Amino acid sequence: MAGVMDSVNQRTQLVGQNRLELLLFRLNGDQLYGINVFKVREVLQCPELTLLPKSHPVVRGVANIRGATIPILDLSMATGLPGLQEDTRRSFVIITEYNTKTQGFLVHSVERIVNMNWEEIHPPPKGTGRDHYLTAVTRVDNRMVEIIDVEKVLAEVAPSSESVSDGVIDAEVQDKAVLLRVLTVDDSSVARKQVSRCLQTVGVEVVALNDGRQALDYLRKLVDEGKRPEEEFLMMISDIEMPEMDGYTLTAEIRSDPRMQKLHICLHTSLSGVFNQAMVKKVGADDFLAKFKPDDLAQRVVDRIKATH
Repeated sequence: MAGVMDSVNQRTQLVGQNRLELLLFRLNGDQLYGINVFKVREVLQCPELTLLPKSHPVVRGVANIRGATIPILDLSMATGLPGLQEDTRRSFVIITEYNTKTQGFLVHSVERIVNMNWEEIHPPPKGTGRDHYLTAVTRVDNRMVEIIDVEKVLAEVAPSSESVSDGVIDAEVQDKAVLLRVLTVDDSSVARKQVSRCLQTVGVEVVALNDGRQALDYLRKLVDEGKRPEEEFLMMISDIEMPEMDGYTLTAEIRSDPRMQKLHICLHTSLSGVFNQAMVKKVGADDFLAKFKPDDLAQRVVDRIKATH
């Protein structure tokens, strides 16, 4: 497995160029699935698991890995498929970090890492319904690869609070907020709803779009109509990982266009780490915020309202 992860050290060279690396894996059958390598900390043969009484059925147990106790989720069961029936010791665990939390995903096998352009990653086909667990699809060697909406999986297994604490928003801010709009961009339907509900608590109107390409087209249409995005929107809150165009590239495109470069941009992502903060500065974003902390998100909007009004 060391060979599979060799290229992880070079992954940072891809970010900001609308590129990514996908770790390909399988669950129960021949279908290939993918996960962004940037969220993968380690891949290993499944260690011995300790069962947790009264835990969610998807949680197969916890494992002690490098001194940390990490929950191991059966990704097959979490996405509505039959759980892995084989001896877990014959399976693999992908250790990931999402929204500042670490967990392992139990999978049947891990294939390889592929280097791709976000333009090759597409939204799920229309007609897949509302209950699917896909955030995107792509093709590798002429085979369909499904990219799982991990944020939806985690929201179902371990729901986090979406309420904003008392004292974060005051009446004066809410009075001003009702006249303002915020543009949000995220490919995860769960994340879009979480962000929208949080911002609606603040009081602003929310315009929610699904990916960077859609957002850039929307903003270009605005400026072609003679409007100024910084006057139309208090700010833009954008995910980083998105099909068609990632948040870094979206930000760089906005900053390179004099007609829209004054738009305040906050990148809001489940990607963690100091490296991302460096990338925020490189592409010209105004702020960076890890998902999903309602108080922190609401506070960013409140601060922006106070700063501009």
